[in-house]
Amino acid sequence: MYVADSRATPAPSAAPAGRAVPGRRRAVAPTVLALGTVSLITDVSSEMVTAVLPLYLVAGLGLSPLGFGLLDGLYNGFSAVVRLAGGHLADRRRVGHKAVAVAGYGLSALCRPLLLVAGSLPLIGAVLAADRTGKGLRTAPRDAMISLASAEADRGRAFGVHRAMDTAGALMGPLVAFAVLAYSPEGYHAVFTLSSCVAVLGVLVLLLFVPGRSSSREDSPAGPAERPTLRAALALLRRPAVRRLAVCSALLGLATVSDSFVFLLLQTRLDLAGRWFALLPLGTAAGFLLLAVPLGRLADRVGRWRVFLGGHVALLAAYGALLSSADAGWLPFAVLGLHGAFYAATDGVLMAAASQALPGRLLTSGLALVQTGQAGARFVCSLLFGAAWSAWGGPHALAVFTVALAVAAGTAAAVRPARDTTVAGPETYEKGARS
Repeated sequence: MYVADSRATPAPSAAPAGRAVPGRRRAVAPTVLALGTVSLITDVSSEMVTAVLPLYLVAGLGLSPLGFGLLDGLYNGFSAVVRLAGGHLADRRRVGHKAVAVAGYGLSALCRPLLLVAGSLPLIGAVLAADRTGKGLRTAPRDAMISLASAEADRGRAFGVHRAMDTAGALMGPLVAFAVLAYSPEGYHAVFTLSSCVAVLGVLVLLLFVPGRSSSREDSPAGPAERPTLRAALALLRRPAVRRLAVCSALLGLATVSDSFVFLLLQTRLDLAGRWFALLPLGTAAGFLLLAVPLGRLADRVGRWRVFLGGHVALLAAYGALLSSADAGWLPFAVLGLHGAFYAATDGVLMAAASQALPGRLLTSGLALVQTGQAGARFVCSLLFGAAWSAWGGPHALAVFTVALAVAAGTAAAVRPARDTTVAGPETYEKGARS
């Protein structure tokens, strides 16, 4: 039996679905808060590992920048491979969003203890690939549940609240890892063990507190609902709004340098001791946490694509600060704050923008399609940046990718996706308890 009973009061008949009631702000749906709690706990676990992994691989195991780029690309690329499959399964009524999300979170939780016995690079690569497979399975179903639980007019805020909770976990994870390493400077296995326990807790919260059934958004009355097949999901690219959104986000992803490389560049620039490395993600997480909800609300008011592109301008500024000759104490705060602002303006905002252009029966598949293009592009970017760093050095590689990002942002601004008005109708995520 589900512990949570999140039955919602029906919206007043005078207020059409998806439109805000004048003078009144709806509360964030319980489903969004429950999923935010799951993400918070899971991110504590995952960011404990992420915070120490680059240093563990590069300094501990002697991995070259090119080798780390390959491994980091693998880490992100495997999630791209399975996102479409996860979205397709979640759209099928016999499986559902929650079941696929549980499978994804569960697989990632199982991978944490395997890091304790993976002593070689091939084994570590296999464990990371399995972990990212779990992330690929769960991300689109989770975002679909957030979308279905929220009215269209408030969807940016709903994603902002979720991402803020998610980022609170990302903020706590490196702190825990830092505390463990402060007590035991080489205690990487202790970090991996504690991460495993926290990951299991996140899966339990998902099982107990997130409702298990969803009802798809109604499709346009102009035609019958589309069957959730992989072919139908790929056919979504025929829609101009979806195609432009997917292509532009992938183009920008090709020039978005991996977080791990940003932190390694900053550590090199500041000549930080290894024990302080785990704290660098905190700056990004703090900026993300503070700005996720305000920028989500701003996106609902002024346009989601504008805010999304604005996030990439912030990222360009972060790269510029890293490349500058300034040697001031404000440099790490500026770089990490701008890095966090980039995520606050893009992560949830992109999913909110995509959800309004997708038909209800293919909502999860469509979100997965956009995510797949972006994740695949970032996979390629990690490989290219790792090779460029090995060949030219980190600063020169970053300079090249900064120019590439500026060109990509200008192109995306010129061909920005138009609003797709073909999707209409009530949007609900069933909030009733089920035994």
